[in-house]
Amino acid sequence: HASGFLGEVLSLQVALRLDEGDDHGEIRIRLGGALAGCARVHAVRRVPVSSPAPENADEHYLVTEPGEYPDLLEPITEGTVQLTPRRWEALWIDVVAESDADAGEHEVTITVCGADGEQVLAEHTARVQIHPHRLPELTITNTHWFHADSLSTYYDVEVFSERHWELIETHLASAREMDVNSVLTPTWTPPLDTAEGHTRPVVQLVGIFDTGNGYTFDFSRLDRWLGICRDLGMRSLEIAHLFTQWGARFTPAIQVQTAEGLEDRFGWHVPATSPAYRRLLEALIPALREHLDRAWEGEVLWHISDEPHLDQLEPYQAAKEQVADLLEGARVVDALSSYEFARRGVVDTPIVATDHVGPFLEAGQRPWVYYCVSQNRDVSNRFIALPSVRNRVLGRQLFAFDAPGFLHWGYNFWWSQFSLRPIDPFQETCAGGPFFGGDAFAVYPGPDGTPWLSIRHRVFAQAMADHRALTWLAQLTDPASAKALIDEGGTLTYSSFSYDVGQHLASRRAVDERILAALPAS
Repeated sequence: HASGFLGEVLSLQVALRLDEGDDHGEIRIRLGGALAGCARVHAVRRVPVSSPAPENADEHYLVTEPGEYPDLLEPITEGTVQLTPRRWEALWIDVVAESDADAGEHEVTITVCGADGEQVLAEHTARVQIHPHRLPELTITNTHWFHADSLSTYYDVEVFSERHWELIETHLASAREMDVNSVLTPTWTPPLDTAEGHTRPVVQLVGIFDTGNGYTFDFSRLDRWLGICRDLGMRSLEIAHLFTQWGARFTPAIQVQTAEGLEDRFGWHVPATSPAYRRLLEALIPALREHLDRAWEGEVLWHISDEPHLDQLEPYQAAKEQVADLLEGARVVDALSSYEFARRGVVDTPIVATDHVGPFLEAGQRPWVYYCVSQNRDVSNRFIALPSVRNRVLGRQLFAFDAPGFLHWGYNFWWSQFSLRPIDPFQETCAGGPFFGGDAFAVYPGPDGTPWLSIRHRVFAQAMADHRALTWLAQLTDPASAKALIDEGGTLTYSSFSYDVGQHLASRRAVDERILAALPAS
């Protein structure tokens, strides 16, 4: 029923329907077999989705009408779970085998009992195969933007208090479970998804002081952030955007400590080309780069502005010119869709929407890609209303087209559109209405401060495992041999792929078999 390598998350689902009178819906779950201690059980819960799909949805959406649909994975910690009689529900079981002794074929027995644990209602045996090797690390950059202010706001804790740091660490750890290896770092409050004239809670890691004779900086909070990222195995940092979103016309909300107190010195009231902002950057960027050279061993990515449109090319270019000399030798990446930015050399490393990648590929480029709410027809995405294969196929696509990285804007964006108000993700999955369900976040805020995962989170992790397996096979044999296993008759593109789940799983098993055959005998 599932196969993979040591350390890989293998997921099983069990569908349940309780007849009327079965202990009012409370049941107890028992797992048996050698891998029982390696398994985590979740109840699949429905969440409200007010906007599941676009009006012109393609034929592959599972649903297009508002309703309650399965997404949330509620951890079952004490073995008991409440189900609704006379309605189909499901359990989600993750198996992660870490020990070499766990390799081989195993049976996992799933027993459903009444609440007292005595009456056996049903039993099923799943077969799991663990290969005696580990997948190599993901070779591409995988970033899903992390919003530290969502945590402080939802849990009502002071920004960068000890409790906030605990929440940051647990939620970044859950991102690593999705194979996220790059973190948007709030050196200053990221100027993202914020209505003009409005602000989000300040989450500025870098202390900035105006002494009257220039600027000085305190990087102690940043160093704590770096330590968490290092301990979790993150390999890249993304510095918060230097200019506002959708046109790069203004400066981020940056606070400066003065002799008179804390000042909101920059923000919507300061244009991007302000000489005062340039003076700050002349001190800040070199100091930050020098500090990161000493304190961070991984990659550092810089952003100018997010999602500039073609008619905003000139203000984007003007903003970039503010910092071009200060970022010489640095790697600058930005999400955009117009090929004109790349043709003119305005952006060093474009991150291209999956439905606009054609001109880049035709020009011989192999760009990073991203998707968000606008990529809602034909291409891969992770909306709640889409079949999981449309989420998982991305791993194969990124490998087939040699994409160096993938970006998504919302790992835990628990706000309405433009951050006008906080939301309860358990009640609003569409950012207050305008986004399709699931676009804004992949995890839910568990009541004890631990993240509760989604089906989409788990499936995306599987997509990255597919990419890791394909990359390994290409290294052991050659890229053409690996790509041949996902070729789909030459039809695989970012917007064309098979929805046949059996075919997809068979392809992954074939990749694993070729890997095992290519490895030297131990």
